[in-house]
Amino acid sequence: MQADERSTVERAGKILLAFAAGVAITLLVNLAVAALRPSHDPEDGELVILSGRDDGYGNQRQALVDQWNALHPRNQARIEELAAVADAQRSEMVARAQGGGKGDADIYNLDVTWTAEFASQGYIRALNDSDPAGFLPAPLRTCRYDGKLWALPFNTDAGMLYYRDDYVGTAPTSWPQLVAASQSVLTGFGAIPQNDRPGAGYAGQLADYEGLTVNALEAIWGAGGDVVDGDGNVVIDSSAAQDGLTRLASGLQKSTPQVILPASATFDEAAATQAFAEGKVLFMRNWPVAHRTLDPPPALAPAPGATPGPVASPDTRPALRFGVTRLPGPSALGGQNLAVSAHSRHPNAARQLIEFLTSERSQQILFERGGFAATREIVYRDAEVVQRYRYAPTLLEAIRSARTRPVTPHYAQFSETFRAVVREALANGGQLPADAKARLEAALKGYKR
Repeated sequence: MQADERSTVERAGKILLAFAAGVAITLLVNLAVAALRPSHDPEDGELVILSGRDDGYGNQRQALVDQWNALHPRNQARIEELAAVADAQRSEMVARAQGGGKGDADIYNLDVTWTAEFASQGYIRALNDSDPAGFLPAPLRTCRYDGKLWALPFNTDAGMLYYRDDYVGTAPTSWPQLVAASQSVLTGFGAIPQNDRPGAGYAGQLADYEGLTVNALEAIWGAGGDVVDGDGNVVIDSSAAQDGLTRLASGLQKSTPQVILPASATFDEAAATQAFAEGKVLFMRNWPVAHRTLDPPPALAPAPGATPGPVASPDTRPALRFGVTRLPGPSALGGQNLAVSAHSRHPNAARQLIEFLTSERSQQILFERGGFAATREIVYRDAEVVQRYRYAPTLLEAIRSARTRPVTPHYAQFSETFRAVVREALANGGQLPADAKARLEAALKGYKR
């Protein structure tokens, strides 16, 4: 072989060796990166969902879990229900989370006001890999805190105004209109016996629980005021906020005609629904669940694995004519969010279960069969849903305009303090106590004052 031929062969060999070395290095780098990249494969094992009681029709949450179990034999899931009272649910979940994982769940079904607390305390994992597309903006906002996505919205809620459309021609769109309509209708009964006509214009939920927080916030918002602004500043001392509390206080005062049913001061949602069903008031603020009580939808054939829902019949349906519209002002946003516990040993599987439970199909089932307000707008466009729940378009409008309660890791402390301030104001003609602002500022930081 000539010298120049040997030189050519040697150069070709070096090129091949360099190419092979490059390929090997690329493969090693890819393998190293893959080893460092977290796996999203579901871990084997049982998944436990910690949740409050299912108050919808036909136990549809369990029906969805049963469907998941049929598709995922290596990740069987079960719901562990807690006390019916929200405060007791939160206390139990916090205790589990603080236990370092002992007896902990994989998924928390959180009230929308608890997301910030559970995220800030490290009780739940961020869900930044989940796709939030398709959810209604308002419920999705309650899943975010400090720039991260911590949960996905399971069901949502917004308050609505129920009214006796056999007495009230046009639904009011403001509180002054509601008061005027109440006075006009109630004074027009003349000699009709008291027992045969409404005794007051309006019923709300003003007992000392979260219902008072919601009703007072809505009264303040309806008057154009606020309690905590977008920058986290307490602004309850504004004239508009004061007007909102004055409306409640003056309405509760004994008068002829009576604007707010005095018993509202002791009412929760169920008591207000009963008073409205019994014809004691012309108007009522309540969640959509009240509509299902007042006018139950026709029963559907149960889905596989579900128990039959309640059946409406002519003799059990209240003889009550009523309509439903948006509140005279923004509603406080309600609902629940699903989050992965920080102590879960199956975080990927838990995230996939959450995505399954909040998917379009699951949301359709939960609303159509269970009566839970869907967190995805497409469900409200479904003809079957609209036919079954005639309030669905109104509810969608209410959700779109609903406002979140103050976002703080110390929401429980804030709500307790706010209710105390409101009770003092209502007992004093709506006038705020002098230290109201300072007490609320301390509560937002987790302090009592």
